[in-house]
Amino acid sequence: MTPAPQTTAATEAGVKNSQVGVVSSDKRDKTRRVVVTFSAKHPKYGKYIRRETVLHVHDEKNESRSGDRVEVAPCRPMSKTKRWTLVRVIERPVQA
Repeated sequence: MTPAPQTTAATEAGVKNSQVGVVSSDKRDKTRRVVVTFSAKHPKYGKYIRRETVLHVHDEKNESRSGDRVEVAPCRPMSKTKRWTLVRVIERPVQA
């Protein structure tokens, strides 16, 4: 008997391979720069190292701002570097 698959908000919405990251730049129209951080094991020493990937994300409604935590999903190529689309804004930073 196989175990039941884990369900998250992304899989319930029908989104596969979604990533969660922080918006680092919102200067372009309908385009955001999202940084996704992860830990990778060093091949020789075995220590875990923090790495990051920069994704160019399509934001149709310009709803995300710099510092927001967002969920993104892969989509068809929109431009040379833009291959991801915004699914939702998870949380906004607290304004002081």
